Parts: sequence; C-alpha cells; structure tokens
Amino acid sequence: MRDFLRDFKDFIMRGNVLDLAVAVVVGVAFNAVVQSFADDVLMALIGAIFGKPNFSDLTFDVGDGVVFYGRFITALVNFLIVAFAVFVAVKAFEKLQNIRKRGVGEEVETPAPSDEAVLLAEIRDLLRARS
Repeated sequence: MRDFLRDFKDFIMRGNVLDLAVAVVVGVAFNAVVQSFADDVLMALIGAIFGKPNFSDLTFDVGDGVVFYGRFITALVNFLIVAFAVFVAVKAFEKLQNIRKRGVGEEVETPAPSDEAVLLAEIRDLLRARS
C-alpha cells in the first residue's frame, strides 16, 4: 500500500499532470471570456444590425414536421463568432509575446549577410552588368 501511495504521489507531482491541470483551469476561464465576448458584445452587435441576434424562430413546414433551420443558422453564427473571438485573442497574445521578447521600442536587428551571400550578390550584379 505504501508503494502504491508513493507511486500515486509521484504521478500527481509529475510536471505533465500539473501542466495539464493548469491548462484545464486556464482553458475554462478563457472559455468564459470568449463566450462573454461572443454573447455580450458580438451577438449584441449582430442584434443591432439585423434586428435580432437569435434566428431560432425561423422554421418551415414539411408535411407534418417542422424544420428548425434557424437553430442551425444561430449555431453557425455562434461558431463563427467564437472562432473570431479566439482568433482575436490569440493574435493579441502573440503580439504581446513578441513585444516582450523584443522589448518595448527595441528595433529588431537583421543579421549581416554571410560571405557566400555577399559573393553570390556580387556575381549576380556582374552578370546583370554584362547583359
């Protein structure tokens, strides 16, 4: 039993498990932010533009059945809005990471060309001059 508990402790304390736990918690919090942005901001804008943000009432009858095509449209619009919100968040995060890597206001240096590149450029320029 002691070996079992020690193995369990080693398993829980392994870096991958802790990283996964942090990722799940942050993912849940991020999901709440994305859903709020999608529902409270973007869907409100769609509602202001098109009159209503929910198309679930749109239906048509086929024989004795009812096809709720508006629910599909609402789900599709929600998907696109959430995908757009995630895209915007990822782009902002990448931009912040790039700023942090370079430092605020630092210019990125372009590396000096190698000797081979300089030599090839000279050969190219000589060939152009001959033509």
